[in-house]
Amino acid sequence: MTTGKLVAVVEDDVAIRDNYIAGLSRQGYRVVGYGTRKEALAGFANRFPDLVIIDVNLGSEVEGGFELCRELRSRSAQLPIIFLTARESELDAVSGLRLGADDYLTKRTSLEHLLARVAALFRRLEALRSAGDAAETVEQGSLTLDRDRMTATWKTKPIPLTVTEFWVVHALAQHPGHVRNRDQLMAAANVVLDDGTVTSQIKRIRAKFVGADPAFDAIQTVYGMGYRWQAD
Repeated sequence: MTTGKLVAVVEDDVAIRDNYIAGLSRQGYRVVGYGTRKEALAGFANRFPDLVIIDVNLGSEVEGGFELCRELRSRSAQLPIIFLTARESELDAVSGLRLGADDYLTKRTSLEHLLARVAALFRRLEALRSAGDAAETVEQGSLTLDRDRMTATWKTKPIPLTVTEFWVVHALAQHPGHVRNRDQLMAAANVVLDDGTVTSQIKRIRAKFVGADPAFDAIQTVYGMGYRWQAD
């Protein structure tokens, strides 16, 4: 059950914020709202939410949402983060995903679609932590993925993956050598992104593994087709 989860909405427009809060509350979530990055950080000092929805422009801080995302990611790799903003450029979307957001939506998105994205993120977390009879760990050479704890290690070194990144790596590593195209990876991660943002996700994942092992090359690009995991 996702009801009872604490969702934080960081949005400087009071009317928009109240609309999101009302919609989320009707779904059974507990919701708190903040108008600025500093207010949000002060609130999170008392209780970290289960999911955060962030606007990019926050009051006088034109990119306050990006900064907030960066700060939250430094504290938790697994906190689900959704950008919901009027900024629709692909550059902004790529920037948000590079900072570690799990989803990037524009304010053209309906409330119903936003609620569906929130529910999808919670389902992904629950699926990872409630694997049932499925193998709780995936081991491919130097890689170990623990679904229960939602952790990844490479040569015993921890790799701090977001929820979306974990699912992408999981989809690739489950079947090494098999090519996964964009649609298959996004189906596994349960997000809808264009080619540029998929590329950004892969680059971010690679960078994290390379940070632990400069010789890492397990994620291979198959040009015109997609990506595959090459077992070491």
